Amino acid sequence: MASLPHGEEPGDGQDIRLVVDTIPTLAWSAGPDGSADFFNQRWLDYTGLSAKQALGSGWEVAIHPDDLPRILETFREALNSVKPYEVEGRFRRFDGEFRWFLFRASPLCDESGKVVKWYGTNTDIEDRKRAEDALRSHEQNLRLLVDTIPGHVVTTTPTGEIELLNRRVLEYFDKTPEELVNWRASDAIHPDDLALTIAALTRAIQTGEPYEREHRLRRADGAYRWFHTRGLALRDKEGRIVRWYLLPIDVDDRRRAEEALRKSEERWRSVFENSAIGVALSDLNGRFLATNHVFQAMVGYTEEELRAVSFPDLTHEDYRQANWALVTELVEGKRRQFQIEKRYRRKDGSSVWVSNNVSLVPGTERVPRFIMALSEDITQRKRAEEALRSHEQNLRLLVDTIPGLVVTTTPAGEIEHLNRQVLEYFDKTPEELANWRTSDAIHPDDLPLTIAAFTRSIQTGEPYEVEHRLRRADGVYRWFYARGLALRDKEGSIVRWYYLLTDVDDRRRAEEALRKSEALLHNENVVLREQIDEAFMFEEIVGTSAGLQGVLSRVMKVAPTDSSVLISGETGTGKELVARAIHKRSRRSQRAFVSVNCAALAQSLISSELFGHEKGAFTGAMQRRLGRFELANGGTIFLDEIGELPLDTQVALLRVLQEREFERVGGTQPVKIDVRIIAATNRDLEAAVANGTFRPDLYYRLNVFPIQVPPLRERQDDVLMLLEYFVHRFAQKMGKHFGKIDKRTVELFRSYPWPGNIRELQNVVERSVIVSSDDAFSVDAAWLSKDSRRVSSPQKPEFAVADEDARRERQIIEDALAGSRGRVSGANGAAARLGVPPSTLEHRIKKLRIRKSHFKLS
Repeated sequence: MASLPHGEEPGDGQDIRLVVDTIPTLAWSAGPDGSADFFNQRWLDYTGLSAKQALGSGWEVAIHPDDLPRILETFREALNSVKPYEVEGRFRRFDGEFRWFLFRASPLCDESGKVVKWYGTNTDIEDRKRAEDALRSHEQNLRLLVDTIPGHVVTTTPTGEIELLNRRVLEYFDKTPEELVNWRASDAIHPDDLALTIAALTRAIQTGEPYEREHRLRRADGAYRWFHTRGLALRDKEGRIVRWYLLPIDVDDRRRAEEALRKSEERWRSVFENSAIGVALSDLNGRFLATNHVFQAMVGYTEEELRAVSFPDLTHEDYRQANWALVTELVEGKRRQFQIEKRYRRKDGSSVWVSNNVSLVPGTERVPRFIMALSEDITQRKRAEEALRSHEQNLRLLVDTIPGLVVTTTPAGEIEHLNRQVLEYFDKTPEELANWRTSDAIHPDDLPLTIAAFTRSIQTGEPYEVEHRLRRADGVYRWFYARGLALRDKEGSIVRWYYLLTDVDDRRRAEEALRKSEALLHNENVVLREQIDEAFMFEEIVGTSAGLQGVLSRVMKVAPTDSSVLISGETGTGKELVARAIHKRSRRSQRAFVSVNCAALAQSLISSELFGHEKGAFTGAMQRRLGRFELANGGTIFLDEIGELPLDTQVALLRVLQEREFERVGGTQPVKIDVRIIAATNRDLEAAVANGTFRPDLYYRLNVFPIQVPPLRERQDDVLMLLEYFVHRFAQKMGKHFGKIDKRTVELFRSYPWPGNIRELQNVVERSVIVSSDDAFSVDAAWLSKDSRRVSSPQKPEFAVADEDARRERQIIEDALAGSRGRVSGANGAAARLGVPPSTLEHRIKKLRIRKSHFKLS
C-alpha cells in the first residue's frame, strides 16, 4: 500500500491493497496524531498527487483554500474528542477543477481505548450539491412566483395549521404570519361568517374533499371584502394528504355587481311598468312582445291587439322604409342603437309624432335577443317647432332692424346668424366671419381674452360679457361691449346663444379722460396708505408670556367677526399693534387700515378729519376732502385715545356705529359706509362715563369686545425675547452685528420695571445700538428711569388716581343733586343734567354712599 515501503509484501497485504485500490471511493488513513500515512490509488489518481506529495499534511493542497480552515478545525476537534466526524468541502481534481466532497473519518482504537489509526473516505457529492442548489433556486422562484400571483395563496399542514402565506395575504391584513396563525380567534373573518367557515374547513380536513366557501375578510383599514376561497389537498403516492393549498379570490366587486344587477332588474321592471314614456319590446322581425300602457295609449291599441301587428304596420308610410333599414343595421350589428323621429298611425286613423330611441338587447341562454323602443309623444313639440320657424322668420326681419350688432350661435359656439348691421360693419360675408378667431375682426391684444371668455361661457353656460375692439371695414378699431345669453329648452339644455354687441367707443374715451382726472386723488390715497404702513411700530407681536397669549387668544377669536373692539392698556404697550393684528386676520385684511390718534387732532378739525368736508364748508376748504372714515370704507378704522374725543364728535361717532352713515362737514347728504371700528384708550372710560366726559351709549357701543393689554412689568418672561428681537432688528437696519448681549445688561433688563413699557424698551435698545461699537451689546444703566421704584409698585398710584377720580365724581354728582333738590329722574333731575341714564346714576350714588335726602331741603 501507499504507506508501506516498496518491496515484497505478504500475500494478504497485497490482496487488501488490491481491494482498497479498487473500491469505488477515495480512501485514506492517518496516524493517531492525524498525519496521513496512506491513500488508495483512486485518491492518488483523482488528485494527481504522488504518495510522497500527499503523505503527512501534503494532502491539504488539494483542499479549496476557502474550505481548508474549516476542515482542519473539524479534524482537530475529532482528534481531541476521539469521535468520528464528517465535513463538506471542495476537493481539487488532477485537472484543477474543484468538486464538492463529503469527508468522513472514524478512529480505530485498541483495547485500552487509545487511537491506533484513523480511517477515512472522500465521497463526491457535487451532483447532490448542485441538485440542492437547484432545489433552493427553484423554491425561491416558486416563492417569488407565489408572491406575484394577483391573489391570495395559503398553504397548511394536513391538520389545517398555516405553513405559508404569500405577500399579498400579509399586505391585505397588514399582519405577520404569527398573528394570522390564530385566525379562528381573531377578526380576520367577519363574525357572521366565522362559524360556517370553520365548519367547512374542518369538514374538508376530515374528509379530504375540496374546500369551497365565500366569506368576508377584514382588510388592514377595517373594511370587510367578500372572498371566494377554494382549497385542494396534495397527496403522496399512498394517497395520504401532505399539504392543503388554499386560494382566496376577491369577489367583492362581483358580489356588488350581482347586487347591483338585482337592483337594476327591479328598477327595470319598475321603469317598464311605471315609465312616463312608451316602452315597446319586439322580436327581430318587429312583432310586438310586450308594451306598457303609455305606448298603448299613444297608438290607441290594447296589448292583445298589438301582439297581432308589428312596428312596420304602425309606422307611417313616409318613414317605413328608412325605419326598417335602421332596424336591419341594428340586427346585423352595424350599429348599437339609433334614434328616429317619425309618425305612427293610430287605430282611429289619426297620426302621432313620436321620438323613438331603439336599441338591441343582447339575449341570454333562456331569452333570445329582442328590440326595445322607447317612444315619446312629440306631437306638441312638432307643432311648436313649426310655429317657431314661422316666428323666427318674423324675428329675423326684426333683428335686422336693431341698431346694434346681433349674432346667434349654436350651443357649441358656431355662428348661425348675423344681422345686417354686422355684415355692414365688417363688410364681410358670414363665411368669412365664421373664422373670427383667426381673422383680424378682433384686435390682436383683445383676442386671447375674448376667446377665453367665450370658451368659458360655452362650457359653463354662464352669461358672456366682455369688452373688446372690433375692426371696422375702413380698418379703424372701435370698442364694443359684447353680452351673450343662452336660450334653454324646458330641460335646461342650451339650444342657442344670442349676442348683442354695443358700440361703447365714445364711453371708453370718456372713461379714459375721467381716469386721468382721478389720478391725483389716487396718488393721494397711495401716499396715505404708505404713511399708514410707516406708522406700523412693530413687525411682529413678540412674546410668549401667559398675559400676552391671553391677548392673542382673544385677538384670534374676535378677528374674523365685524364686532367693535375696545383695547385698553397703558401707553406704549402696543395697542395699535394689537389692532393691526385684528385687521390682518379679518375678512377686511385686503382693504385699508386707517389709524387716527384722537388726542393729536385739533378740536376744531376733528370732525373734518374724521368725516371729511365739502368745498366751501369753512374758510380754507377749497375742495371736497374725504375723511378718515371714507378712506377706511370696506376696511378698518383704528381710533386711538378715544377718550379724548369731545362730546359733539362722540355724537357723530355714535351715529356712525348705529346707522353706518354720516354727513361731511358742510354737507347735507348722508354718506353710507361699511367700516369696522377698533378703539383704544389708556384712560378709565367707566370713570369718564360717570363724570359725564364720555357718553355711556357710545361706551357700550365700543365696548362690545374688550381687550386689556398687560403692561411690560407684568410680562417679565417676554423682556429678554423683546431685547433680542429689537437688538437684531436695529443692528440689521444699521448694518451692525453683535455676537452676544452683555450679562449685566440682561440682569438690568430683568430687574427694571419698564414704566414706559415696550416703547421705552425699544427706544433704549435703538439708542444703545447706535452707540455700541463692540461685539457685545450693552446698555448704560443711566439711560433707565431713576424713578422706577415708584412705577414698579403700581398699586399705590392706581389707588391714588382712583381716589382722586372718586372725589371728582362725588363732587359732580352732589352738585347735580343740589341743583335738582335730590331728584334723580325726570326732565329736571340730576340724571338729565349729567346726560346719563337714571339707573346708572342711582348705581353710582349707591356705590359712593351719597345720601340724596341731604339735598331735598337745600
